[in-house]
Amino acid sequence: MWRRAVQEIFPEAGFRAPAASAIAEAEERLGRRLPTDLGQVLLESDGVIGRSSVDTVWTVEQIVEQNLLFRSDESFARLYMPLDPFLFFGDNGGGDLFAFVQKPERPDVFVWEHESDSRRWVANDLRDYLGRSLRTGGDDWYQR
Repeated sequence: MWRRAVQEIFPEAGFRAPAASAIAEAEERLGRRLPTDLGQVLLESDGVIGRSSVDTVWTVEQIVEQNLLFRSDESFARLYMPLDPFLFFGDNGGGDLFAFVQKPERPDVFVWEHESDSRRWVANDLRDYLGRSLRTGGDDWYQR
């Protein structure tokens, strides 16, 4: 279902092998469940590679490693407002990250702009995020 939806938007999207066996371990390491739609995407492909070879949706391992880093690195705690409410799952290739808010849990996707530490809404849900990020012509689609 998700592969087909992505290919309808961006036929050149890249896919990896499904990550079914890694999801439960990832949730355990993160101490939280992955949003349902994200889990479904990862069951079909361990990440989605979009325009300019950008990791529109990260691999399960990237999701775990990046989220654990942002939650534990003291330099991030000194530089930025708390990042704990977020579950980061993708990027734009230039340092800005896309995330679900998990405290409180909601389906919307937000961008965290690393240079300004701003956080703002960019999509209604994962399907909307994939449509917006893969349909447009650049990796800065969310800045328009």
